[in-house]
Amino acid sequence: MAVPERNPCHIPKAEYHSNYIVYLQAQKRLGITIEAVPNDEHGQIDVAALRQMLDERVRLISITHVPTSGGLVNPAAEIGKVAREHGILYLLDACQSVGQMPINVETIGCDLLSATGRKYLRAPRGTGFLYVRNAIVDQLEPLTLSGFSAEWTSPTTYHINAGANRFENFESNKAAEVGLGVSIDYAMQWGLDAIWQRVRTRLAALPGVHVHDRGIVQCGIVTFTIEGREPADVQRLLNEQHINVSTSVRKFALLDLSERGLESVIRASVHYYNSEEEVERFVQTIDMLL
Repeated sequence: MAVPERNPCHIPKAEYHSNYIVYLQAQKRLGITIEAVPNDEHGQIDVAALRQMLDERVRLISITHVPTSGGLVNPAAEIGKVAREHGILYLLDACQSVGQMPINVETIGCDLLSATGRKYLRAPRGTGFLYVRNAIVDQLEPLTLSGFSAEWTSPTTYHINAGANRFENFESNKAAEVGLGVSIDYAMQWGLDAIWQRVRTRLAALPGVHVHDRGIVQCGIVTFTIEGREPADVQRLLNEQHINVSTSVRKFALLDLSERGLESVIRASVHYYNSEEEVERFVQTIDMLL
């Protein structure tokens, strides 16, 4: 879709670096402006502030549902209502939320939703999917085209295929696509409503442990630090005990972590397959590191 020069794109402060870099590239190429919506007192996107920032120039609201830097769940459905009120396209990055909580695009009110397979869906790496509302799909032009997504109609013209096919490539990993489908079916059979926080309150009770998750609604991602220990060292020590955690560093969420004065945090991604015994061993191991 063509974006007129200087049109703003509104994004949250807790945006992930891969998304923000794409918008910086669009700013350089297309002349758009990037406006970060402030957080409210809970640390989630301030819906009232977003509403005040909207005018006739705004073409896109792009929100990350669950940021990489914590367990925050942004109020996606409330943002969807604002987008519909103003007739603005709404893109939701659901890479961290699909597979750990129920997602309904009609309830959320988004026009586009992107998701990856490798995170909470536990599908093969390199898989993912894009939802585009039928009413707008033919208004969008992919960044790249091929003979699979468009038809060569004359020596100087082409016609982009209708529907979702315009976003597809001829070459794809069919086995991985099958794996993605099986992972989605498995998650739906298990029941996504059960995948919520089981670690956060136990960690917060430990002296010297600081839990950094924000928002009114919080998900299975738990981020924390331990006084006197570097997150990377804690990650290494936990991995030696066969406990898998990762770290989110400042450059991954530059606006968010800088504003909070955090260089990095330890990230535990609790899932449905984690038993109560595993949760207890995790908390006990953290306690031993204090």
